[in-house]
Amino acid sequence: MTLKWISLIFAVASAPVYAEEASSPWSVHGQMTAVSQGDGNFYSPYSGKNSLPGQAELKTSFTATLFLGRELWKGGQIYVNPELSAGEGLGQTLGIAAFPNGEIYRVDTPTPKLNLSRLYLKQVFGLGGGEEHLEEENNRHAATVDRDRLTLIGGKFSLNDFFDDNTYSHDPRSQFLNWALMDQGAWDYAADTRGYTWGVYAELREGPWAARFAIVLEPAVANQLEFDTNVLQAHGDNAEVEYRYAISGHPGAARLLGYANHAHMGSYQETIDTPSAMMDIANTRAYRTKYGLGLSLEQEVARDVGLFARLGWNDGTTETWAFTEIDRSASFGASVGGSYWSRPADRLGAAYVWSGLSDVHAEYLSLGGYGFLIGDGKLSYAPEQVLETYYLYMAGKHIGLSADFQFVVHPAYNQDRGPVAIGAGRIHYEF
Repeated sequence: MTLKWISLIFAVASAPVYAEEASSPWSVHGQMTAVSQGDGNFYSPYSGKNSLPGQAELKTSFTATLFLGRELWKGGQIYVNPELSAGEGLGQTLGIAAFPNGEIYRVDTPTPKLNLSRLYLKQVFGLGGGEEHLEEENNRHAATVDRDRLTLIGGKFSLNDFFDDNTYSHDPRSQFLNWALMDQGAWDYAADTRGYTWGVYAELREGPWAARFAIVLEPAVANQLEFDTNVLQAHGDNAEVEYRYAISGHPGAARLLGYANHAHMGSYQETIDTPSAMMDIANTRAYRTKYGLGLSLEQEVARDVGLFARLGWNDGTTETWAFTEIDRSASFGASVGGSYWSRPADRLGAAYVWSGLSDVHAEYLSLGGYGFLIGDGKLSYAPEQVLETYYLYMAGKHIGLSADFQFVVHPAYNQDRGPVAIGAGRIHYEF
């Protein structure tokens, strides 16, 4: 696999360059992130195969990514991202629906492994409306582009690269760590176990509006690496509308997301109603559709102070397929920059997450069913709730050190277990 990537990189390097604006045809960035996270003993009168252990743990995850891009012609680029991942999450990344480490969802076993996280072609078509300068960043060349534009992408990527963005709560490498704060908790977005998929993406920007759409592959089995190539029956549809505005000079944005997963999924109700299924939802799998909605809001309220909120819902009738076992989600929080205490690059954040299940999903778990992430063998249902706070200390231009604390009430929706206090230290380097 490594030899294939090296060959691909050399092939990209030898391609002809037609860019007119870029000072260099190359865009090269990288990142390394390590998160050490631990919890203490907590009340656990019983447990199942997917329960968070009641005994104290300390786990570490690590990722390193190379963001390599090359301008091919005007408006056209190719991006290649090899990624090294290692480590594991608390309880082998089981037992909490709003899982506390957003870096670990990409890691399927603790042993280090090199993967191709992204490989895609991008083409931008200008549509007028004035000019906008884009600074270079990960997987983006510096360029002056039309404010109104159409962007097309095809290849391998993560849906959350482009959807459900939020200035204050989207990046677990520098902001909140919790899964349901980096994304809509109820958005069961199509991806393999590391968070990536193959497909096509389109974005149209016009004035303060933006519209996005993507069709991507679904995993063949819940939360696994292999994809279902029966694309007529198995694919994920995602659409989002964004509106950007300002209130008294302070920017804000609202985003409405909708999705439909078409995949070979099991039914909670059919599993409950079919004794021969033996409370194993895999025994009722057939091609079905799962759909949901999400709303994301962000608003700067003062210089270097922002508020955000998300609401999410899905139908909750078919098994969770790719992200995490949340059918209803609400979160809100605040982010404050360190300019108020003479550390302008630092950041302080605090947030609350409420997660819930559909009635039939909760009944399935209470009868002894298991998902791929949670399941205590039985369930005394209550919504899962998480409080998270973090402080990001910028030790230099490229190095950030974070302290993070989360308090989880009713882990995996079970009021018989917990609460759980979780502390973490994070180091992030980027160039």
